[in-house]
Formats: sequence, structure tokens, C-alpha cells
Amino acid sequence: MFKFILIAAVFGLAAAAVLESDVRAQINSQESVINPDGSYSYSYETGNGIAANEAGNADSAQGSYRYTSPEGIPIEISYVADAEGFRPSGDGIPTPHPIPEAIQRALAWNSAHPEEEAN
Repeated sequence: MFKFILIAAVFGLAAAAVLESDVRAQINSQESVINPDGSYSYSYETGNGIAANEAGNADSAQGSYRYTSPEGIPIEISYVADAEGFRPSGDGIPTPHPIPEAIQRALAWNSAHPEEEAN
């Protein structure tokens, strides 16, 4: 009987955790426009600070979105999507570390001496 009660308690706690994490954000504003020529635009903003907007047509789109990271940092990303691909920009996008000076010198030396790489 004790095992049954223990198992029921564990399932009860798990169910409570799932219900607690299922918090839904209120939509503060929302707009969507689809034109006969195929162009469109949309935007929305929620009560927890998430927002997005986009405008485009059959060939391209541009827009942005914002939210707060789990660490509490505001993130805002802008983007363009067209024949050249998806090109995001913003402080929230990771950037590569700079190449160390010793590696840059080695790459320059290799470029200046291609004949030695043929062996």
C-alpha cells in the first residue's frame, strides 16, 4: 500500500509541475494583412514581452522579433529573407571568436608558400 501511495504522490507532483509550467501569455495586439497581389504583413505582441513583425511578398520578406532570454537579457533580431537566403542581424546572434594572431600568421605563411603544400 505504501508503494502505491508513493507512486501516486510522485505522479501528482509531476502533473502539478506540468500544469504550473503551462502558463500562456496574453496577446496584447495582433494584426495580419494579406493583399490580393500576394504581399502581406503581420505583427503581434504578448503580455510577456514577446513581439514579432514581418512584411513581404512572394520573393522576399523582412521583419524582426524580440523576447527576453531565460537569463533576463532582452534579445532583438531583425532579418531579411530573399533569393540570397535568410540574413539575421542583432546582438542576440552569436559571433565567432577572433582568429588568434599566431593562426593568422600561419594562414598567411601557407598562402605565401603554396608550392610546399603540393607534396
